Amino acid sequence: MLNLVLFGPPGSGKGTQSEKIIDAYGLTHLSTGDLFRKHLGEGTALGALAKEYMDRGHLVPDEVSIQMVEHKIGSTKDSQGFIFDGFPRTTAQAEALDAMLQKNGMHISGMIALDVPKVILKERILARGKTSGRVDDQEEAKINTRIQVYLDETLPVAAYYEKQGKFHQINGVGKIEEIFNQITELIDGY
Repeated sequence: MLNLVLFGPPGSGKGTQSEKIIDAYGLTHLSTGDLFRKHLGEGTALGALAKEYMDRGHLVPDEVSIQMVEHKIGSTKDSQGFIFDGFPRTTAQAEALDAMLQKNGMHISGMIALDVPKVILKERILARGKTSGRVDDQEEAKINTRIQVYLDETLPVAAYYEKQGKFHQINGVGKIEEIFNQITELIDGY
């Protein structure tokens, strides 16, 4: 079973590349952003709680994220593997994910990190905000907060997987297909 963590700051292209990886390898997409929006749309208690944090541009607390991820994994047991998009966001989440996967006889195959300069991230997020309808994509102050939270709280997750020999970084700037080709070379080596 192939289980990948696609990693990078907001606006790095994780969603775009996830779609291409899913099509190529038949993985189940697991995006905490999608899970949050699903719970928000359905008006669940977890969704309401997540919304409070997202509207301020902050990360959703670990317990909420992990509950949503656990539910998704449990409801897709026949999958060929998962691509984790935007999760784990903290070392504590990475540890919890590893424990959850191990309990189910699974493990993370590798982490692929998309490296994109901050100025390009902001441009991409603002452009996405014109069509996404997401409040946190439309205001520069919230975008700056999200990027800073990533740098402060999420970036250490890379070190966690690097210690396991599972971390691989690629340039996330360029043509979508060229970036994807770099990703497939890594995946085919797992």
